[in-house]
Amino acid sequence: MSERGVAIFGAGVVGGMRARTVARQPGLRLRGVADVDLDRARQVAGAAAGDVRAVADYRELLDDSSVDVVIVSSPVHLHEEMALAAVSHGKHLLVEKPLSNSVKSCRAILDAVDASDRVLTVGFNHRYYPSFRFLKGIVSDGSLGRIDHVRAFGGHEGMSQFRAPWMYERATLGGGAMMDVGIHVSDLVQYLGFHASDVHAVATNGVWNVPGSEDNAIVLARTADGVPITYQATWTEWKGYRLRVEVYGERGMALAHYPPLLNLIWRRVGAEGRRERSWELYPYINVRERLRGWQVTAQDAFAAELADFVRRLDGGPADCATGLDGLRAVAFAEAATRSSSTGVPAQVEA
Repeated sequence: MSERGVAIFGAGVVGGMRARTVARQPGLRLRGVADVDLDRARQVAGAAAGDVRAVADYRELLDDSSVDVVIVSSPVHLHEEMALAAVSHGKHLLVEKPLSNSVKSCRAILDAVDASDRVLTVGFNHRYYPSFRFLKGIVSDGSLGRIDHVRAFGGHEGMSQFRAPWMYERATLGGGAMMDVGIHVSDLVQYLGFHASDVHAVATNGVWNVPGSEDNAIVLARTADGVPITYQATWTEWKGYRLRVEVYGERGMALAHYPPLLNLIWRRVGAEGRRERSWELYPYINVRERLRGWQVTAQDAFAAELADFVRRLDGGPADCATGLDGLRAVAFAEAATRSSSTGVPAQVEA
């Protein structure tokens, strides 16, 4: 397999983590890092082995023939501009979540990719957290029987988690809690195979009072075949960052949680409905994260996602999110916003 060169647009926390992941992935080599803060770009580039260019203007890397893949880790409102430029120069793409800050912008990216022979993956790394992969296996093997409903939750404590206005302002992010932490939950639900067709939502923003960016979105959604989904995305989860998805079927239920990583499974046994409970716990990962921080778990997920992306580039099967997955997650958020503003259900336009 020939070596592929990678450029990273955006040298913030996630961009730096992506750079470290590229350095460990066989068949990839970091060729360039772009950030408007040139010192930050130099710091990320300097931590990589070999000759890595650091530039303030990402366009300087587009004509580099050694760059085959672009990872877009910039603020969300720059995703469309950078993605379109990269595709027009023949680069494959990995774009961080959310794909962009509106359905219209996401469609522009997908149209450009569809018109090329390039590959697009959206960075939904929580697909690679062990508890959610385990839940995917339970749902896929049919052991829960006919699925009755799904519950999903994602939240954190709000403004203390943000380092810059683009991370929470509607003009740049495209929304509030739904487009931030909620976008992961939206993708995890569709990763499990549940694609919402319509939603009825209520949103509030009376805590942080960011115009147009909801603190909370509480959503009742439904798939095309009638499976209901209850969903909350919040910036007022005072206990700290949490993701949780529960799937209920006619023969039992299964739950995935992070942090800590864990799974709980209940199964009905026998005609009398006796219940059996089991757990999947991840003590090594959870203790390591407790001691060293969330980054170690995220870094492992980035590595698994990037390896999957390389398999997709090579024509193999992969679970990494497609451009359509990215569009659907943003469309879900936009539908919830429309429903909340009108008081009536809204269709998910994807």
